[in-house]
Amino acid sequence: MTLLAHRAEGPSSAPPLLLGPSLGTSNALWDKVAPELSITHRVVRWDLPGHGGSAAGLIKAGATVGDLADLVLALADSLGIQQFAYAGVSLGGAVGLHLAVHRPQRLSSLAVICSSAHFNGAKPWQERAALVRREGLAGLAESADARWFTSGFTVPELVDDHRRADPDAYAACCDALAAFDLRDRLPEIAVPTLLIAGRDDPATPPAHLREIADAVPGAALVELPGASHLAPAQCPEAVLTALRAHFGGTAGRGMEVRREVLGDAHVDRAQSRQTPFTARFQDFISRYAWGEIWTDPTLSRRERSMITLTALVAHGHYDELAMHVRAARRGGLTPEEIGAVLLQCAVYCGVPAANSAFATAQRVLAEEDGTPG
Repeated sequence: MTLLAHRAEGPSSAPPLLLGPSLGTSNALWDKVAPELSITHRVVRWDLPGHGGSAAGLIKAGATVGDLADLVLALADSLGIQQFAYAGVSLGGAVGLHLAVHRPQRLSSLAVICSSAHFNGAKPWQERAALVRREGLAGLAESADARWFTSGFTVPELVDDHRRADPDAYAACCDALAAFDLRDRLPEIAVPTLLIAGRDDPATPPAHLREIADAVPGAALVELPGASHLAPAQCPEAVLTALRAHFGGTAGRGMEVRREVLGDAHVDRAQSRQTPFTARFQDFISRYAWGEIWTDPTLSRRERSMITLTALVAHGHYDELAMHVRAARRGGLTPEEIGAVLLQCAVYCGVPAANSAFATAQRVLAEEDGTPG
């Protein structure tokens, strides 16, 4: 089976995140967002049939959004991705809504951007499909800026994508939009859902996103001032901030990992000492040190403990060393293994540093394990 053209970024071990495009664009729609998301996710952006690098023959007249969703699932299957986070713009967002209703087991979370549960009825899309089949896309591409962006803003590469798209495939995507209406199914959506609206979007105004947010249990809505229909291209930082908060979950997950490694008592003490002055630093630690680094599955926690002990010895951070000796014991390192790490430090960090480190570790082990002092 021919697959949708796609671009993958980020570590293969990271949680997968699929990004869907808007009608008339390619995966270049995500150029200013995907590289940042790929720091923490295995990002896969795909092209609609007849757009970008995808074959036009993947879609036929009379297609549905469900047909497009099946193509996305076939792509995910080919990449060995069983469950994934998903974000999509406009038609790409409709694909996400379809998956959330019809294949919820495949989604871990969903973001719907400048999209709708319906697209203002079938007639406008039937008329556009007929126009494109008759005259091609050159004329329609001339009005792309007005439909996609606020006055004075453009992304020439995306307009070129529109102009170069296959007319028959584009028209078939219009058929899919004409037939799409999931309003009565929205209350069934159970995956964590974020809606992002462009406040100046003429194609899918904020009211369309509010309608989804009101119907989907627990959904969140973000409205972006100054954004039109292609928000990831026009307001990438704002979109990135919203997506990171929704998909990352790093602060919450980070706090969970922090407690697993350091213990509830230590974290509770740190939290009790938190002030407005230190609150952002505590969030920084939870989000990045514990939510991104310690959760990366590339290294085991035992390995991370060994590396951390070495770094703390090298820099003479003996209070932190004591804390991480306790953490190493919680993580399963034996006193003998901890001693071996410190002996290695004596060779590469210096005997005086290791001498202080052994004294610190011996004290902690005596407190924790009853090891003779």
